[in-house]
Amino acid sequence: MDLSNTRTQASGQSPSLYHPSPEFRHSPHKPLIALVTGASGSIGGEVARRLARDGVEVAICCHQRTAEGAEVARAVQAFGCRSVMLTADLSQVQGCTQLVEDCCRLLGAPDILVHCAGEAHYALLLDTTPEEWDRLFAVHVRSAFLLAKAVLPAMLRRQWGRIILISSIWGLIGAANETAYSAAKAAQIGLVKSLAKEVARGGVTVNAVAPGAVAGRMLTHLSESELSALTSEVPMGRLGTAADVAAAVAFLSSAESDYISGQVLSPNGAMVV
Repeated sequence: MDLSNTRTQASGQSPSLYHPSPEFRHSPHKPLIALVTGASGSIGGEVARRLARDGVEVAICCHQRTAEGAEVARAVQAFGCRSVMLTADLSQVQGCTQLVEDCCRLLGAPDILVHCAGEAHYALLLDTTPEEWDRLFAVHVRSAFLLAKAVLPAMLRRQWGRIILISSIWGLIGAANETAYSAAKAAQIGLVKSLAKEVARGGVTVNAVAPGAVAGRMLTHLSESELSALTSEVPMGRLGTAADVAAAVAFLSSAESDYISGQVLSPNGAMVV
């Protein structure tokens, strides 16, 4: 489906979008299509593989780590699902809009959007520049807004869709020395809660997954002793894994989560309750 054909010029909630004709409704016999950003990372890659295991076709989005992205695309195809690898700089407006257009052209309009793309920033607020602040919000928040705006028309016309943002426990409770990052992740949660109310009658759910400390590339800056100290703060006694996060995403992507929207699912080993 060409996403451009589903755009509406009306302001507010268009009745034609929120009460679609039966031919636009999601068919259970058609494979679902997911667009996963940040899919070259450990969490995004695992999300793509888990969705493929459930029979979902996946458009892989990465920025610079194309070798890793291509490997994830091959893993998706190994499950018998179609996959394409797309590159985009989601800190730029054009990068976000072009990504969705490319997905629609090469694979189809996405039924599921999983926004995993992001970057960490470790600095005191006093040491954070306006440029660093703006970039974090562009990558984490503005991109989520632009991607959601691009995929929603087709989802609403089908009266079925899933939008899932990967946030963080720091978006829930804050983190010293990561004020800018925590603020961006908190803004994602605010977006989720508000958008969920806007599109609830259109058959689209909007949720966030807010992982705790997850083993992987995001923690490589920590020393062995720092990693041990962080692990000791988790009541379950271990760090989370990308598979833990992917399992949460798989559930929120499924039909079983139809009545769950505007929520934050936080796999964190009871670190934050």
